[in-house]
Amino acid sequence: MSGQFLNKVALVTGGSSGIGWAASLIFAREGAKVVIADIEAPGGHEVVKKIKESGGDAIFIETDVKIAAEVEAMVSKTIEIYGRLDCAFNNAAIGECGEPDDLDKIDEGWWDDVVNTNMKGVWLCMKYEIPQILKQGKGAIVNTASLTALISTSDGNYPYDASKAGVAGLTKCAALYHARSGIRVNAICPGTTATRLTGFPYPCPPDYMPTEDAVERRKRIEEIIPLGRWAQPPEQAEVAVWLCSDAASYVTGHMMAVDGGCLAQ
Repeated sequence: MSGQFLNKVALVTGGSSGIGWAASLIFAREGAKVVIADIEAPGGHEVVKKIKESGGDAIFIETDVKIAAEVEAMVSKTIEIYGRLDCAFNNAAIGECGEPDDLDKIDEGWWDDVVNTNMKGVWLCMKYEIPQILKQGKGAIVNTASLTALISTSDGNYPYDASKAGVAGLTKCAALYHARSGIRVNAICPGTTATRLTGFPYPCPPDYMPTEDAVERRKRIEEIIPLGRWAQPPEQAEVAVWLCSDAASYVTGHMMAVDGGCLAQ
């Protein structure tokens, strides 16, 4: 362990599984006190347990990022317990809440669920995180956008693509506004990653069997990825943690594609 986050506090939303789970463990490995926030409590408590078993310090706060009062309480609880907030990984998101279809057939409820969680949730997190970081004079924020924020997949998943493009816009705007305030704001733009949203949960239960549709979709997508495979959550999380670290001290407003070479095609 390099200890690059010793005496620092890291907040991870969507930390009960997938990329957020992996990032929580990596922050802890690097010495951070970790606050895991998620709408799903069981996974959150499990990752806290794993961190503590490894000698780290972590808490779980049940939070729905699309509800302002819960996000405000999440940040307040972080400060109450640890006294500071040094970096935030705003990662909580949902994927498909309906069948991809033409624009005129999209259900309004589907649109609202995705956009409110993925984009409004990032806005609310930064709304309450930034004032605290400003008090300290220095900090870093990383948001989870998507490769679809940079290039559309044209698969009819309009709410998801729009929400992630919105995250990219929020990230760049906040980065420029706070460039001289000691706060760096960046985003990772993951390509297809093996998570629950793609039918391959991480961490994967021992008895889990992906559906035939999920397996077929994975094979189909891997054919067009230059590296020939999907990403694993730790590969995305390592980049997010790096962007939060002092090693990335001159990086802000950047949309970092972690996509196995897709954007280069």
